[in-house]
Amino acid sequence: MTGGTGLRSSVRAAVLAAAAGTAVACGGDAAPPDAAPSTTPPAVTSGSAADGQDRLSGELWVNPEGHGAVALAEARAAGDDAAAEELEPLAGQPAATWFANPGNPYPAVHEVSVAAAEAGEIPVLVAYYVPLRDCRSYSAGGAADTDEYLSWIGSFAAAIEDRPAIVVLEPDAIPQAIVGCEGLDPAERYQVLGQAVEILARQPGARIYLDAGNASWIEELPALADALRASNIDQADGFALNVSNFESTEASASYGLALSQQLAATAPPGTPPVHFVIDTSRNGAGPPPATAVGEDRWCNPEGRRLGAPPTTSPDLPRVDALLWIKQPGDSDGTCRGGPIAGQWWPEAAEELVGG
Repeated sequence: MTGGTGLRSSVRAAVLAAAAGTAVACGGDAAPPDAAPSTTPPAVTSGSAADGQDRLSGELWVNPEGHGAVALAEARAAGDDAAAEELEPLAGQPAATWFANPGNPYPAVHEVSVAAAEAGEIPVLVAYYVPLRDCRSYSAGGAADTDEYLSWIGSFAAAIEDRPAIVVLEPDAIPQAIVGCEGLDPAERYQVLGQAVEILARQPGARIYLDAGNASWIEELPALADALRASNIDQADGFALNVSNFESTEASASYGLALSQQLAATAPPGTPPVHFVIDTSRNGAGPPPATAVGEDRWCNPEGRRLGAPPTTSPDLPRVDALLWIKQPGDSDGTCRGGPIAGQWWPEAAEELVGG
């Protein structure tokens, strides 16, 4: 990593929780708390697309406990104006909050959901606890079995209540099932994801996007479309692309449109076209060079930059939003000298903002 030292010196010592992308989730009892405060949900899902399907609209919520926001607060408290100035483009944008920990996610999801609703804004939530998560790679973990997972996702969904939320469901889970993973039964994976979609869809304000990998991963679109359909894409609001990856927005939009068209080819007549969202948190410089293969292509590659700011008005066919799903500045794992997956890494944040 290259650049000045202001950002590193100010926030290197900040103690930030980390768990496969974020760590606002926390353990607890299996049931929701009794006295949950109620709020009036903001009106955030109006408008329609050219194809007649409702489009997502509204302001996205900035979590003040997000890693970048906390680092920015640390820099300001330390009087390090240079570091704060460097962090502002990263920390001032809405990024997703990830929930990946064992135990009951209800308290943490509820806290985020209520805070966003009180601000009249939409939180982006990532559910990341599927069994055999990340195929035992850097973000290994997840539920021990289907029953534990369905209990966990049930508490996750219940915490949203009737408030608006964008939910990105299980990054990498479907593509990993397609390419294969020791001990992973694809049919079982698709079934549990389908049940998760059904549970989340009971919440009237939730917009659910099943993760579909990225534009350089699954080349056989019919196989990916079949896997999405087996995972209950028809009851979701669409799919998510480029989560924690670096493919350009243009490539992602083209790939997503082709995938949406593939889904339409096997859908019953009259079925609305499937929409999608794109993670632009780190794709400002596009993907690593073609010579980078395997881990070198996706695990803390050098030379990446922040992408387009999050928006619910992307003006791209069938794209509902550009989102910062990966919290920029978080490590992909213990490669290239990085900390564990999901932990704040000041050097990575500095490079993303062009330091």
